[in-house]
Amino acid sequence: MKLSKISLSACAVLALSSLVMAQEVSDINTTESTMESISVTQKRPTVVVNNPSNNAHVSASDIEKINVINVEDALKYVPSLHIRKRYIGDRNSIISTRTSGTIQSALSLVYADGLLLSNLLGNSYAFPPRWALVGTSELESVDVLYGPFSALLPGNSEGATVIMTTKRPEKFEASADVTAFTEDFSLFGTNESFSGHQEQARIANKHGNLSWEIFANHLDSYGHPMTFATAAVKTAPSGVGTPVSGYHKYAAVDGTQTLVFGATSIDHSVQDTVKTRLVYDLDQYNQVALTAAKFYLDSYSNSETYLRDASGNPVYSGSINIEGHNYTLSNTTFGQTKTKTENNLIGLTLNSKLSSQWRTEIAGSIYTTPKDIARTPSVAKPTADVIGAGSITFGDDTGWKNLDLRAIYKSSETKPDHTLTLGYHYDGYEMASKKYNVSNWMDEGSITSYNSGFLGKTQTQALYAQDVWHVAQDWSVTAGLRAEQWKAFDGSRDVNNTTAGHNDYTDRKETLYSPKLSISWDFSDDWTARFSMAKAYRMPTVGELFQTETRGSTIFFSEPNLKPENIFSKELTLENTLEQGYARFSFFDQEVKDMIFSQTDVSVIPNVTSQQNLDKTRIYGVEAAYGQGGFMNDLLEIGGSLTLVKSQIVSNSAMPTSQGKWIPRIPNIRLTTYGTYHISSALDATIGYRYSGKQYGTLDNSDVNRNVYGSSSAFSVLDAKLGYKVGKNLQAFIGVDNLTNCEYYAYHPYAQRTYSAQLKYTY
Repeated sequence: MKLSKISLSACAVLALSSLVMAQEVSDINTTESTMESISVTQKRPTVVVNNPSNNAHVSASDIEKINVINVEDALKYVPSLHIRKRYIGDRNSIISTRTSGTIQSALSLVYADGLLLSNLLGNSYAFPPRWALVGTSELESVDVLYGPFSALLPGNSEGATVIMTTKRPEKFEASADVTAFTEDFSLFGTNESFSGHQEQARIANKHGNLSWEIFANHLDSYGHPMTFATAAVKTAPSGVGTPVSGYHKYAAVDGTQTLVFGATSIDHSVQDTVKTRLVYDLDQYNQVALTAAKFYLDSYSNSETYLRDASGNPVYSGSINIEGHNYTLSNTTFGQTKTKTENNLIGLTLNSKLSSQWRTEIAGSIYTTPKDIARTPSVAKPTADVIGAGSITFGDDTGWKNLDLRAIYKSSETKPDHTLTLGYHYDGYEMASKKYNVSNWMDEGSITSYNSGFLGKTQTQALYAQDVWHVAQDWSVTAGLRAEQWKAFDGSRDVNNTTAGHNDYTDRKETLYSPKLSISWDFSDDWTARFSMAKAYRMPTVGELFQTETRGSTIFFSEPNLKPENIFSKELTLENTLEQGYARFSFFDQEVKDMIFSQTDVSVIPNVTSQQNLDKTRIYGVEAAYGQGGFMNDLLEIGGSLTLVKSQIVSNSAMPTSQGKWIPRIPNIRLTTYGTYHISSALDATIGYRYSGKQYGTLDNSDVNRNVYGSSSAFSVLDAKLGYKVGKNLQAFIGVDNLTNCEYYAYHPYAQRTYSAQLKYTY
C-alpha cells in the first residue's frame, strides 16, 4: 500500500479517536518528552515522547539570571549551541550546533507549545526560526534535544530540537518590562554607538476551564554595519578617476590586501508582535489550545561612504583614484533596502486521554505572509535617498502548513513495560517571489516591467512508530521507524522576463525509511548509560531547489536535482543525577552522505552562492556538561560545558580540493561556563563565559586570516548581569555582553560591547 493511503487512514483514525470521551487528562509535558529529572507540571502538547537522546533544560529562573532580551538569548550557555545573533534586532539568528554551522538553518528545529516556529523554506542565514513570536515574559522553560534519534522528528533534527514552553495562568497575571540597550562599535571607518529599546507586556487569567493570554512586544533597534564595500588593492597604475581619501586597508580572509570604501547593510528595524493564546479544558479528559499571532517588520538598511573628494564631499559612485590606481563604484555599491513584512501564525493543539492506556495528541499550524515587500534603488546615493529607479520584490505567497497526529499507548499507567507511539506527520511549504522594475523605488505603484521570479512547493507525509520497552528493571530499549514520502513540485524560474529565461522544473517524489534504536542501562542509583543510533533524511528545501535570484550584492543559484541528506548518527552517553544538579559525558559520531551545502564565492562581484551535495562528511567528538547548585550554603550556582569536535569532508567530487578539509563554520572547541552568586535575598550577580575555537569559512579551507571581516572566527566573550528586587513586584537589571569587547565574525561582525538595562513589573 502506498504511503499516502496509509497516512490518510492514520489521519482519520487519530482524528476520530481524539474526540472520544475519555477519563482523565494526564500531565503531558517534558517529564515525558525529555529526561526524568526535568519536572514541569503544566499541561502542554508534547513534541517528543520518551526522547532517547541527550537534552538540556533552561528554566524561567535560569533565564532571569542572564542577559536575555530576545528569547533566543536563553540558549546562550546551552551545551554545544551557538546562536548566530549579530546584534539586537537581528532577524537572521539561526542555530549552530555540534554538527551544523552558522549557515545551515534547516538542520535544527524550534517549537513553541507544540507549534513549529522553524522556517524550513530554505537553509541559510535568511531562514531563521520565528523567534519573535515568543516573548521572554512568556517563557516557562526551554528544552533542547540533540540529534535525530527520535522517530517522532524529521531529519531536520540532526542538529538540535528546541522546545519552548510558555506559562499557563492559574489566576490573573500581568507583567510589563522596558529595556534599553546600546552597543559601542568600532571597525574600519565606523566608530559610534548603536542603540535601541524594547517594551513588552503580558496579561493572562483563568476563568473556570478557560485560560487566556494576550502578549505584545515592540522593538526599535539600530544595528551596526553588517557588510562593507571592498575591493582588492590594484598593483598596475592607472591614474584616472576622482582622487579620494578616507579609505581603509586590511588583509582579507585569503590574505589579499583589500581596500574598504564604506559601511553597508546598516539596519534600523521596528518589530511588533501581538499574540493571543486560549486554552480550554473541554472536561477533565480533553484540552484544546488556540494560538494566533502577528509579527510586523519595518526595516531600512542604509549605507555610509568613508570616501571624500578634494573638497570633502562624500563620494558614492563613479570612477575614483586611490594611490594612483583606478577603481569603479557602481550605483549600488552603497545600496539601500526598505523592507515591510506581515506574518501570521495560527495554531491548534488538542490533547486527550482516552483510557488508562491510550491518549492522543493533535498539533496543527498555518504560517502565512500576507505582505512581504523589499524595495531597492538602482540609482546611486544621494539621489536614491529621495527618489530614483529601482526594483521591488514581492514574496506575499510564501508560507507553510504543519500537522501532527499522534496516539500513545502505555501497557500500564504506573510502570509500563511498553510505551508505544504511533503517528502521522504532514508539512507543506510554498515559496514565491516576483521582482519588478520601478521608476521610483519608494513607490510600489510605479512598476514599469516584470524583472524575474521563482516559485516552488515541497510536501512531506510521514508515518512513524516508536516503542519504549523496559526489558528489565534497569534496562530499556527504544526502537522506532519513520517512513516519509517527500515531493517537490510546481517549481519554475523566470530570468529577465524572456522566454529563454523561463524554466519549469520536473516534479520529484521520493519515499524514504529511517530506523532508530536506543539502549539504556541504569547501572547504579545515580548513573545511566545510553547508546543511540539512527538513520535520518533531511529533505531539500524549496529555496535550495528553486530560489535563483539576486539579493543585494549576491546571486543565489538553486539546484532542482539536489539529493536528500542521508544521515547516520551514533551517540554514547553517561549521565549522573546529582542532588542539586547533573553531569553528562557524551561521545557522538555523525556521517552524512550528500550533505547540502551553500557556498559563496566573494571573489566576483556580484557574489555567487550555489547549492551542492557533498559526497560524504563526518563529524565526531565528545561533549561534557555540568550544572550544580547548593554551594556556599546555597548562595552559589555554577555550570558549564565543553565540546570537542572533529569535522571532515571525506569526499567531494564537485570540488576535490576540499576533500580532507574541515566542514565550514563548525569550530573544533566550544566552551561555556557561568555562575550566579546570590549576594542577598534581593541581589543576584551572574558572570558567563563563551569560547569558540578554530573554524573555517570555506569548503577548501583557503581562508588563512580567520579573525577579520569576512572570516568565521574564534571568539572569547565574557558577559555579566546584576539583578535587584526593588520591591515585591518590581525588578531592575543591568547587564553587559562582550565585556572585554572581543571582535569576532560570522563573515559579518558580531556585536561588540553591549550594555542593557531593564525594569520589570509583575503582578
